Amino acid sequence: MPIYEYGCQACGHQFEKLIRNPDDLPKSCPSCGQPRLKKRFSTFAAKVAAPAGGCRNQEACPVAHTCRGGCCGGHG
Repeated sequence: MPIYEYGCQACGHQFEKLIRNPDDLPKSCPSCGQPRLKKRFSTFAAKVAAPAGGCRNQEACPVAHTCRGGCCGGHG
């Protein structure tokens, strides 16, 4: 379910709100009570699993964060 970020144009308070349906939209700022809200642009976070058999030579591998095997000679 989407969590949206909002900012109050009256007091500057920023908050997040879980929106399941249109009735969940915030009608006023939880801090000052003013209805002057604006939806803020936000990004999402994604977790990516490391590849199986990742780089065993983390310290010396210049591309350990993307190494998929064989690029640094530390695999086997």
